[in-house]
Amino acid sequence: QVQLAESGGGSVQSGGSLRLSCRGSGYLWCMGWFRQAIGKEREEIAIVKYSGRTEYADSVKGRFTISRDRSKTTAYLQMNNLKPEDTAMYYCAAGPSCPPGAYWGRGTQVTVSS
Repeated sequence: QVQLAESGGGSVQSGGSLRLSCRGSGYLWCMGWFRQAIGKEREEIAIVKYSGRTEYADSVKGRFTISRDRSKTTAYLQMNNLKPEDTAMYYCAAGPSCPPGAYWGRGTQVTVSS
């Protein structure tokens, strides 16, 4: 059973940075980050394939960077120039194909104040 554990959320002011981590177990071909703000639908924001190829939502392109460690079991999301509209619960997901959705973490809250 694949388990995912997120960490690194918190509260920052607008323009600040945070780095989220997602530690997984097992074979994780595709890993990604999603977010869901109150009253909004869940949004896929970044994915990274086993090859290292990445994809981003337009809303975070140029500000967020997704990466994986050498073991391919941990994914990171470096978030720079954060905006209040980035406030949401951030979830890590992984699976045997992209977009990932077979396995989910419990989420980590990110709050950006203006």
